[in-house]
Amino acid sequence: MKLALAQLNYTIGDIDGNTAKIIDAVERAKSEGADVVVFAEQAVSGTPAFDLLRKTTFLELCEDALERIATHCDSIVAIVGSPLLSVDGPMSAAVVMQDGRISHCVTKKHITARREMGFLSPGTGIETIFIAGEKVALVVGDDFRRVRNFPRTAQIVINVNARRYGKGVLSRRYSSIHNVSYVQSKTVVFINQVGGSGEIVYDGTSGIMDNKGNLTLMMRDFAEDFAIYDTDAEHEPCVLPEALYSHDRTPFNFRAAVMGLRDYFHKNGYTKACVGLSGGIDSSIVACIAAEALGKKNVRGLLMPSPFSPDQSVEDATALANRLGIEYSVLPITEVYTSMLNTLKPVIGGRDFDLTEENIQARIRTVMLMALQNKTGYILLNSSNKSENALGMCTLYGDTAGAFSVTGDLYKTEMYDLARYINRTLGEPIPESIIEKEPSSELRPDQKDSDILPPYEVVDAILNRMIEQGQHREEIINAGFDSEVVEKIHAMIMKNEKKRYQFPPVLRLSACAFGHERLMPLINKYGD
Repeated sequence: MKLALAQLNYTIGDIDGNTAKIIDAVERAKSEGADVVVFAEQAVSGTPAFDLLRKTTFLELCEDALERIATHCDSIVAIVGSPLLSVDGPMSAAVVMQDGRISHCVTKKHITARREMGFLSPGTGIETIFIAGEKVALVVGDDFRRVRNFPRTAQIVINVNARRYGKGVLSRRYSSIHNVSYVQSKTVVFINQVGGSGEIVYDGTSGIMDNKGNLTLMMRDFAEDFAIYDTDAEHEPCVLPEALYSHDRTPFNFRAAVMGLRDYFHKNGYTKACVGLSGGIDSSIVACIAAEALGKKNVRGLLMPSPFSPDQSVEDATALANRLGIEYSVLPITEVYTSMLNTLKPVIGGRDFDLTEENIQARIRTVMLMALQNKTGYILLNSSNKSENALGMCTLYGDTAGAFSVTGDLYKTEMYDLARYINRTLGEPIPESIIEKEPSSELRPDQKDSDILPPYEVVDAILNRMIEQGQHREEIINAGFDSEVVEKIHAMIMKNEKKRYQFPPVLRLSACAFGHERLMPLINKYGD
């Protein structure tokens, strides 16, 4: 059997655009002599479609699109993912088309992703059907991992899927595929979506593993791709990317961030982005990602030094902007800050300097950045990181603001890894002084994050155990971490859920993102 795999970037709700892409790939597969062409889960609709799946008209348009695609399947079999309306509600299906018509539909049984729960109904699950003279086990989405034993009579398993990117997900995905291909002696065909879809990004990396457990086809990550594979021919095993099985996910994180930001902008019709440049590590990385994703001519920086901003930070931010080749302006906020404090004297005057004055600076900067967005159309990018978001070391309506956060799901230590990777691969746009300086929000004289926290290597190790691994404080303390530090970090996490409820959309790059895999009650007296 000659299989064509079409790994394409779909847009949620763009049924006509998605259908045109699918038809183009069907025609290409026919011209290259393929017997079968396979597309990802919910290719027609794009995913996650959320409440669009509740709209009967939306589902009817998807079914009309399937009928149009089927008319092109006169000399080829196509397997296309799409939502389908049933008496039990909308289902995610792999629709089989041949001889110019729809011949079969296999529906997903296990709804395991939170983004699908409540929107999709469970179907019947895996089915074995004849495709191009071969008996094939066809399975949709996460049903693949739930099947203990695939039918003995089917030598080929085709998994139509839409698996989002997350740190460590790729190695686990290929491990589960290997378990089926090697242990059950099946050729496994895995087809995935690729591209940014709001807060998530699909990595692609579709592939085929033969019945000996060898990966014999691996498609590109974070890019559209098309491949023809002959199941009857001999194939050499692929060389797996080192990042797939190493602990360093940084290259994947960078490519995921660039694609996620690019597609968020382009699919929403945005073209230009602005960033508040502080001379710190976070805003520097966001500016680099934006320049890579959107082009340097579409990125603008604002440098807004306060009375507490060291000259070195302004020089660092200026150097970064010049190296990137982006437009920037320096707008000191000292006069506005002083005026604000004078105006507030009748209310807060006579009290010692505290968090109030710090937050005022952050909010003034956001007012200026939003003015730039409103007046010129430069969409504001948030420059947060997961460590600060977890601990609440961020100002509501200040540095938590923005239309999109591309790095809010990366820990502070991962931001430093990303900075070094960017410098190695993109010509050192980030001055070394930015990477070497001690982290500081620079909102009071000589302020350092280390005034209240241990080094971020320690903080992030504890946060990872609490958030990603779900460990209890006692487990973490027993692992050798200082009990006072663990208790302090836990308390900071617990009391700042209200801030996380008000974040901008955050690109999900981890396997446990706030508000999705980790969603805590806004009122919570449990506290454990």
